[in-house]
Amino acid sequence: MDEFSKEIDRSNTASVKWDLIQEVDNPEKWLTTSSYFGEDRTLPMWVADMDFASPEVVREALITRAEHGLYGYTRTDDNYLNAVTDWMKKRHGWGVKPSSIVTCPGVVPALHMIIRAFSESGSKVLVQRPVYYPFFSSVAANSKELVSNSLVLENGRYRMDFDDLREKVSDKETNLVILCNPHNPVGRVWTKDELLTFGQICRENDTLVIADEIHGDLIMDGHHFTPFASLEDFSDFTITCTAPSKTFNLAGLQTSNLIIENSTLKRKVEKVLRDNGLIGLNLFGLTACQAAYNHGEPWLNNLLGVLNGHLDYLESFFKQQLPQLKMYRPEGSYLLWFDCREAERDQMKLRKKIMEDAKIFLDDGFVFGDEGKGFQRLNFACPRSVLEEAMHRLQRVFG
Repeated sequence: MDEFSKEIDRSNTASVKWDLIQEVDNPEKWLTTSSYFGEDRTLPMWVADMDFASPEVVREALITRAEHGLYGYTRTDDNYLNAVTDWMKKRHGWGVKPSSIVTCPGVVPALHMIIRAFSESGSKVLVQRPVYYPFFSSVAANSKELVSNSLVLENGRYRMDFDDLREKVSDKETNLVILCNPHNPVGRVWTKDELLTFGQICRENDTLVIADEIHGDLIMDGHHFTPFASLEDFSDFTITCTAPSKTFNLAGLQTSNLIIENSTLKRKVEKVLRDNGLIGLNLFGLTACQAAYNHGEPWLNNLLGVLNGHLDYLESFFKQQLPQLKMYRPEGSYLLWFDCREAERDQMKLRKKIMEDAKIFLDDGFVFGDEGKGFQRLNFACPRSVLEEAMHRLQRVFG
């Protein structure tokens, strides 16, 4: 586990996580900073980017490929496609055909392209707030109307509101929904029964589903991930977005795989990608993805052990030292969602306490929608020493 306890200096690596910070009084304004480094550092625990080195097998594969010296146009051959399908089968019991895979430089670009391809002018796209905020921009950038089937917080756990979902997708203008599974930021791993109900409602209303399952490999102890499109006939109306980026910390290599078993949907997605010049994958992203899926499972299992240990520590700390902050233990992902409303209801005062007093940079809950006001999202995929430092800072400010 030593590889997960070492702090790695990320200065001078053009890191989004470590080089950028928002202005305290203006979340819309970004600044470059060196304040993350040194004794009085600000701790960046916002964007979903782990502070762990990628698996050694991935690094070795990249070095070997780099040493070859020729970096020409690269295609996704059978070796790559089989690596993806074998991973889905081995990790999730999902039998995917290589022919159903469409590659894209990332899940967020894919969301933009899918919305562009399948939503008519003036149509509506449904999301489940509080939710990953690039969903909002992908809808707005394509001049579509956003509709929220907001999650319900009940007895310390979030659930879907199926009555509201049924009503909203019955609107013929709402022809597309985005399912976040596992859910970012609230950390729910939707159960098979929840997914079946969700899918049956969408099928009854002829609604296309984009299933963002980028966190699907990061499942905590006691929970089970079910790919949405693996159930019943849901693959007929589903486009699944996956990537090795969150699992193996490869976001900078910009590689994702869309799984589309309906050939009509697949052709339409391929066309919109081609029409917008999104053709092919980065050579090193392809190499890393293939190596990770073929040989990275032992590393992932070790990572999950570390993350589960971090959660045990966090749960104990919040309960004993920060009782006025309510932590919701994630069932999946390495993102912690916690409620600060009892300690501070004013959004900007809360932001200042965390950024200026505690010197931690988190994601404000309100960026995930109005339902997130008063909450914060914390990335705990970091060495334990960093996590403990952050918790003691929060204790100093809120304790």
